[in-house]
Amino acid sequence: MHDILARLPTFLANHPMLALAFVGVLLALIVTEVQRLTRGFTGLTPAGLTQLINRENALVIDVSGQQEFEKAHIPGSRHIALGQFDPAHPQVAKARDVPVALVCRRGVTAAQAARKLRKAGFQRVYLLEGGIAAWQQAQLPLASGRA
Repeated sequence: MHDILARLPTFLANHPMLALAFVGVLLALIVTEVQRLTRGFTGLTPAGLTQLINRENALVIDVSGQQEFEKAHIPGSRHIALGQFDPAHPQVAKARDVPVALVCRRGVTAAQAARKLRKAGFQRVYLLEGGIAAWQQAQLPLASGRA
């Protein structure tokens, strides 16, 4: 170990681009993890969402577009497109006391809705990591058509 540390300055001097790339990747990883820890809502796997639905009767809200929702959605989920999503929406406002899980196609758009809920004071906000794509990959059932 001492030998490696002794040769490190020589390596860094001979390979500055590798050293900068390593520092850049390390910083990006740290920033991503800090953001994940401070975002205020919890990410769930498909299995975790299934448990939340079964054990705590979670409200699942799909914020995808209407056509995407009609194509495939989690059975029992409610559809509120991100453009119309508001914590004061009647379907959402009455769910302050139950867990609310947000879903979209890939798990990115739903994060915006999750932040809105946290800002509005909702305490139990969840996000399906990977979205409907992860749900499909886990071979869980999907419904189609209107809810």
